[in-house]
Amino acid sequence: MVVAPSLVPKKPGDRVKTDRRDALKLARSHRSGDLTAVWVPDEHSEALRDLVRQREAAKQDQLRAKHRLTKFLLRTGQRPPLGLKAWTERYMRWLAQVRYTQPAQEITRLDCMNEVEHMSARVKRLEEAILEVIQVAPAPMQEVIRGLQALRGVAHISAVTIAVELGNITSRFESARGLMGYSGAFPSEDSSGKRIRRGGISKSGNAHLRRIVVESAWSYRHLPRVGEKLRKRHQGVPAEIIEIAWKAQNRLHKRYMTLMNAGKDQRKVMTAIGRELLGFIWAIGIKAEAAANRQQLAA
Repeated sequence: MVVAPSLVPKKPGDRVKTDRRDALKLARSHRSGDLTAVWVPDEHSEALRDLVRQREAAKQDQLRAKHRLTKFLLRTGQRPPLGLKAWTERYMRWLAQVRYTQPAQEITRLDCMNEVEHMSARVKRLEEAILEVIQVAPAPMQEVIRGLQALRGVAHISAVTIAVELGNITSRFESARGLMGYSGAFPSEDSSGKRIRRGGISKSGNAHLRRIVVESAWSYRHLPRVGEKLRKRHQGVPAEIIEIAWKAQNRLHKRYMTLMNAGKDQRKVMTAIGRELLGFIWAIGIKAEAAANRQQLAA
């Protein structure tokens, strides 16, 4: 049993630490059930998680490079034409036509452009590597990735990120509420007696999972529908998982409209939608892993 040191109970006034006292404290806490076991990933899961997080770091570096270029253009008075959307093909052609009379500024522009192109190539290379590596992943993980793509706003890279961060959903999370708590998307609370005080989300869970889920939750602002891309992702997915995904669209969009009409801040609404989306992710993951295990037993 592997336990996170930060989750081991500790008395505030206990300032004496020895191996013998640590062993006695762990034995008492284990006997009373106060220790929280952590999931230990296997070598393949850990390696894939490192690759996915490296791609996430590359996306952050790409965003910084883009911001550095746009802020330089804004500071020097170079503004794109009205109606030109950033980072489209037309926008890139406009960037290629920008020139400066000062040689130093022109060198700066070229360096920023090269950095943006380098970061874009880096992200693309890592995404291609993820697509190759996932082909040799265990069958349960592949089924979970295929099932999660039935959800709106969860394409292949997002599904891989969620599956890698969660690991074995069946053995780790007994309920959807446990998965929501693991993400750290629950509000913090400081209540006593009749006084009830709730604050922002605790953020005490997996930040990578929370980020990708809240990002996917923005898709549920729109009316429920199955577009062409989503219809392609539904191919080969069991009907029961597609039904869960459709139920998610209806429920989460209705929840979004209710909270927005109540005057809630949109960012807080998206966090609430992302927390409920984790419940549907848990349901799909349980069914996908069960289907994969049945196929392995039949084989």
